[in-house]
Order: sequence, then structure tokens, then C-alpha cells
Amino acid sequence: MTTPSADDGARPADAGRAPAPDQASPAGEAHDPPTPGRPDTPGREDTAETAAVEAEVAAAKAEAAASEAEYAATQAEAAFAEAPAQAQAPATAVSNGDEPLLRLAGIDKNFGPVRALIGINLDIPVGQVTALVGDNGAGKSTLIKTIAGIWQQDHGEILWQGRPVRMHTPKDATDLGIATVYQDLALCDNLDIVQNMFLGREPVKLFQLDEVSMETSAKRTLADLHVMTVRSVRQLVGSLSGGQRQAVAVAKAVLRQAKLVIMDEPTAALGVTQTRVVLDLIKRLKSQDIAVIVISHNLNDILAVADRVAVLHLGRLAAVGPMAQFDTESIVDLMTTGTSKRLAAVPAEQ
Repeated sequence: MTTPSADDGARPADAGRAPAPDQASPAGEAHDPPTPGRPDTPGREDTAETAAVEAEVAAAKAEAAASEAEYAATQAEAAFAEAPAQAQAPATAVSNGDEPLLRLAGIDKNFGPVRALIGINLDIPVGQVTALVGDNGAGKSTLIKTIAGIWQQDHGEILWQGRPVRMHTPKDATDLGIATVYQDLALCDNLDIVQNMFLGREPVKLFQLDEVSMETSAKRTLADLHVMTVRSVRQLVGSLSGGQRQAVAVAKAVLRQAKLVIMDEPTAALGVTQTRVVLDLIKRLKSQDIAVIVISHNLNDILAVADRVAVLHLGRLAAVGPMAQFDTESIVDLMTTGTSKRLAAVPAEQ
């Protein structure tokens, strides 16, 4: 049996306890206590350090993935920037005038069992004169009254500047910029030119009619249309000739900033001189980029001013195309029979 030595009593009281944490270690980085019966394993600190390195590596990988995603987003944005050039082509065409001002697509109009209009497809371009011709009962009046908002189509669609519209009243058409000059002109003979041009929308200043601005605007509008045969804008309309009355009716439409003017038989019952005034007036509207639809039985007038011709026969559009593709005989054939052997191939617009 071994006898305890004197040195045993000199051992410190904490002999056999785990060593105190290293004072130089960072705060919170305490060593794990050693396993009893085994020597202390300093690899625990190495394990924590390894985990920190792995976390740092994972963060670096995440940052790299984020950079790749950002690059992909940049590439996608660049591709999207090129796409609108193609996607917006139709909108550009509208602004360049490639799209018609007015488009009729599959217009049908029935009056009981009578089919007045059947599948009318017609484009009205900006700044061009379109002649609408046809025999009596062909559907000309029905078509222009549908465009003017007096009647509503039973089927089909009306597009104005590329947008579908539905006109329930003539005011709806007027608000869009469609003005119709009927054969009776709808003028008041007992009023002067100024009063007729501003009828129903007279400007007021200090609770009184602004006669000065009305007269000035009337004179300027007539001058822009080169109407020089009127002695005074205060002349009664009842004292005007047929051509002068037609000019006042057109000036009234222009004054309302119409984009499309429809003229129903504008030269009917007019003499040679007055007819020339009206035809010059139509050309003047065209030069101002105003679209014009002319309904007339006088083919000589049509050939003089029209850029395009649309021929109606029994409610159907027999043919439509540039004026250069038509002559008097082919138009007459289309009006009477719906076909023409003289015409090479001018089918109705689909």
C-alpha cells in the first residue's frame, strides 16, 4: 500500500477540474469541458471554425447565383426592348396613316325582310375622296345614314381610327368628327351665313352672343376653302345660289373640325359654274387632309375628283378600288349588273 506523500496536501483545491476558459479567447468562444477519463480534445474549436468557413462559402455561392440572376434579367430586358419594335408596328401604322380613318367590317342592315346592306367591308382613308356610287335602291343612303349615326347596323363593326365605336345618335358621329351634308343641306333660309354656321353652338361673351368672334371665324373658314363668291357673311342664306349654299354647308362642317365629310349628291340640280365651285371645294377638303365620301350619279364629277370608287349593287359592295382601275363603262356595268367584263379584277375589299 502506498503512503501519501507530503506533496499531496499541497495540491490546489481545484485539482482535477476543467481548466478555466482562456482569458485571451474572444467573448462567447468557451471551450467544451473535457470528457472524463479522456484528454481534452482541442478539435472542437476547429469544427466551429470549419462551419464558419462553410457558411462563408455558401454565402459566396448565393452571391454568385444572385449575380447570374441579375445578368439574366438584364438580357431579358434587352430582348424585351427589341420586341416592341415589332409588337407596336400596328400602332405605328395607324399614326402614319396606313390604317384607314373609318373602317366598315361586315355591316348588315335589315328593315324587316328587306336586306338593305349585306356584308359591307369598306375603308375610308385620310385625305382621299371616296366616291360611293350605285343605282337607286343599291343602299347608298342606308350606308351613309349608318355611318352618320341615324341608323345602327344589325351586324358588323365600325372602327374609327382603329377603335371600334357604336353610334346611337347623329351627335355621337358629330362628336367623333363625322359631318354629313345632305342633299337638302339643312340650312335655314331666314338666317344669315354666320348664324347658319354657328346654329346650335353659338359662343357667348358676357351673357351675349359673341358676334365678333362668330363673324371672324366664318370669314376665315370660307377664305380657307377659297369661297370667294359670297358678298357678305351677313347675307341671308335664302338669297344664295345652289353652289354657294353647298359651300356654306361644307364650311359649317369644317368649322366643327370634321375629319370626315359625307356629301350626298352635292352637284345635283346645279349649273356648270356652280358645279365647278363644289368640285373645287371637295378638292380643297382633300388638301386639308379631310376624308370625303361623295355620293353621286354624275360619273363625270366622280371621275374629276375621286381617288377611290366603291360600287354598290342591291345592298352588296360589287367592287372597290383606286379610280385608275375604273372607267365610265365598267362603273355602269357594276351599278346595273354587279359585274363588269371590262374590269380586269377589282373585287370588293375583304
